Amino acid sequence: MSLDDDIAKIIVQEQRLVFPAFDLDRAWRLGLVLRQAAVARGVSVVIEVGLRDQVLFYAAMPGTTPDNADWIRRKRNTVLHFSRSSYRVGLELARKGKSLTDDVGFALRDYATHGGGFPLTLTGLGCIGAVIVSGLPQREDHAMVVQALAEVLDQDSTTISLD
Repeated sequence: MSLDDDIAKIIVQEQRLVFPAFDLDRAWRLGLVLRQAAVARGVSVVIEVGLRDQVLFYAAMPGTTPDNADWIRRKRNTVLHFSRSSYRVGLELARKGKSLTDDVGFALRDYATHGGGFPLTLTGLGCIGAVIVSGLPQREDHAMVVQALAEVLDQDSTTISLD
């Protein structure tokens, strides 16, 4: 797929993967779905589900490092600032041939435009938090999050996947 195709598909993902309600139980379920997927695939990832100011679920799989936790922080900052997936922000910048520093002056030390961060969007309210995965190649991090969100929201992920 081209950059434009991926960006268009991610916009559809962001529009469809919206919660009608969100609470601690739903956050925990989302985190568990992601952790179970990581265990089933045998991958080393860090997972975070949180509101803007509170972590609700966190898991670091065996084989992860403190670098993964820092990627989580940086991707979260990107999602919460732009209310978009970190992968979409990165692809849009790539399309313009710019970095986040060039475009808006943000330090790459505090923001990451790699896949794996996705907004937790609540109907009628907008972005209330983020779900983030770090440890796989960025497209796989993104796909893992989208698949888990689709499962928790009882949607068919095959209709909105990037591949």
